[in-house]
Amino acid sequence: MSPILFISLLVVYLYTVVSSISVILLENRNSVRSLSWIMVLVFLPFIGVFLYLVIGQNYRKQKIISKKSVRHNTPAPATELHPEDYSDFVTHSNHLNLIRLLHKNSDAAAYAYNKIEVLSDGTNTFRAMFEAMEAAKSHIHIEFFIFEDDRISNELRKLLIRKAQSGVRVRMIYDYLGSFGLTRNYLKSLREAGVYVRPFLPLRLRLRRSKINFRNHRKILIVDGKYGFTGGLNFADRYLFGNTLGKWRDTFIRMEGAAVHGLQSQFLTDWYFVERKLITDPKYYPTPEKCKENVVQVVSSGPDTDWESIMQGFARAIISADKYVYMHTPYFVPNDVILNAVISAALSGTDVRLMIPERSDSRLSDACTFSYMGEILEAGVKVYLYTKGFLHSKAIVSDDFISIVGSANLDERSFNQNFEANAFIYDKDTAMTLKQLFIADIRNCRELSFADWNNRKRRQKIKESFARLFSPII
Repeated sequence: MSPILFISLLVVYLYTVVSSISVILLENRNSVRSLSWIMVLVFLPFIGVFLYLVIGQNYRKQKIISKKSVRHNTPAPATELHPEDYSDFVTHSNHLNLIRLLHKNSDAAAYAYNKIEVLSDGTNTFRAMFEAMEAAKSHIHIEFFIFEDDRISNELRKLLIRKAQSGVRVRMIYDYLGSFGLTRNYLKSLREAGVYVRPFLPLRLRLRRSKINFRNHRKILIVDGKYGFTGGLNFADRYLFGNTLGKWRDTFIRMEGAAVHGLQSQFLTDWYFVERKLITDPKYYPTPEKCKENVVQVVSSGPDTDWESIMQGFARAIISADKYVYMHTPYFVPNDVILNAVISAALSGTDVRLMIPERSDSRLSDACTFSYMGEILEAGVKVYLYTKGFLHSKAIVSDDFISIVGSANLDERSFNQNFEANAFIYDKDTAMTLKQLFIADIRNCRELSFADWNNRKRRQKIKESFARLFSPII
């Protein structure tokens, strides 16, 4: 390489590093996250620049998908509660404040009179979804992070083809990376049958504007605008038959009533992003039956929202719990807000319990998770390690009234980088069901004591502490 070329490349490289650091500083991000990226840029020559350009840029202010702009151009479902009516259904001030927070930070409408069924294993979840889709007469809207090209996903493919050919309008969104294993033949057979299939953020060879790090992690199914499903499960055989980690335990909910309109609104917003077609036909919001007296909000978050809305909802629910808060999550890599909420709740006397898998599908995440165990155990949090397979459930329940079920984990990726959707449910029966499931799951766990955590090998401690350095960016 000639000296002139070398100097030219070096100047370009240094310019890129300096300009990237300038952008990071001007964005006024979380200081720990900013410092992590600056260290990556400085101490990992060339690799650091590549990583930042691919996965480190902040697109929140650019509104990759602006739910508010879409909603402003579509009529709101008549079933949405007006803010002044919240107190007719929810009386506790902490619960009212949570509803108001989620309405302001994510434009999450509140819907009353819903029927909610909790589904806690793959067999019953898939059965319920397939039964609903088999009975579809108008439309099927389905959006999942992962569709594997396996037995259960091929059963789904055959069903969607059959329904599309019978005249049902079928729309399907799959995450491009999450469902990377889908074959051309799988997708081609759907399209040829009349299924409208669209990928979410397919890869583009535009390094400077890369959005590869922002994935659609949502799991949503709506049938005829009357039945809705959401939770943490994906379309994969491991929820039925297991894998090297064992059988996967997850939580899903089936909804009827006005709250289905919240799921429908979220799906059609995402459809506008992938198809650039605004759908406003009122047939997608049929008049719902009035079921039980409760309230549900469907809350979305990601690089498209003004605020870290689901994370703020989690923190508010945890810190305002009076009696208890029980949490399922496969990945516990909290930011300072969630960590302090968990610790503060436990120190104030709230019964705080956290259930995580003994071993997950990510060694780096496991190491990060265990680096946080000491401080929450010391604060009085009870930690349970799930040993009967892999706990993939993302559910929070508190005070026999607040239930949160959806796609978001208690980690930085879900708070900032993934497009997520969670149902916040204000209902005693649902909360009692989730509470009982949590208690039943304890039988398949071993409790982690502070002594056990503190006595682990020094090599393991160093590994966990090193992994934690990367927690703001993984």
